[in-house]
Amino acid sequence: MKEWISGRNPVYEVLRTRRRDLFRLMIAQGVEEKGRLAEILQLAEARKVTVSRVHRQQLDSLGEGHQGVALETSGYPYSGLPDIIDLAQKRGEPLFVLVLDMIQNPQNLGTLLRTAEAVGVHGVVMPLARTAGVTPAVVHASVGASEHLLVAQVNLVQAIDTLKEAGAWVAGLEGSADAEPYDRARLDGALALVVGNEGEGMRPLVRKSCDLLVGLPMRGQVESLNAAVAGSIVLYRALAARRQ
Repeated sequence: MKEWISGRNPVYEVLRTRRRDLFRLMIAQGVEEKGRLAEILQLAEARKVTVSRVHRQQLDSLGEGHQGVALETSGYPYSGLPDIIDLAQKRGEPLFVLVLDMIQNPQNLGTLLRTAEAVGVHGVVMPLARTAGVTPAVVHASVGASEHLLVAQVNLVQAIDTLKEAGAWVAGLEGSADAEPYDRARLDGALALVVGNEGEGMRPLVRKSCDLLVGLPMRGQVESLNAAVAGSIVLYRALAARRQ
């Protein structure tokens, strides 16, 4: 299946990572071919991608935020859970995985993938259904960070069991009274952080599979942060714990 990736940073990262098949690159006529766009053209030439200069309206039909460039590629290359575990072993690091339970908003998923890549997770695990996949909109929202991640689509409860067998402590992010404050929880060592659905949180079986629940303190008038913001905060807290 083919798809269009648009935006200068997402297109650049797709070209740079060499994980997809590439078909053609469209550039808006009249744009200045310098900076990141010049780098895109150099990578396209190196990978022998056909380049077309087209009217901007043709790119507009692909959606907003294209910044004058779009790349036709194969679909997102998902990985397997063993690949994620193997990566941690190859790096000689305690396992660090982000588990996403039915995140459905592409912007939230893209933000979480961007943060996950920034903090150095070994991979991201998500369900097989009822979730946002790594679509072009998600690639755009992640600013291309998705292209550097191992993302597996699996049965979550089974995956959590496998992560536990690999030595991971499973922490579920939740706003209930049962949750331990994130700044007091043990987040160092091998860890799988579970972030639930934007509205309903974790499903009961996924919640039950967690070793502990972690929450963020709330002192304002708004009931909670959205899934992407809350997940990003705890991911960085885990990174700090791992570095200590």
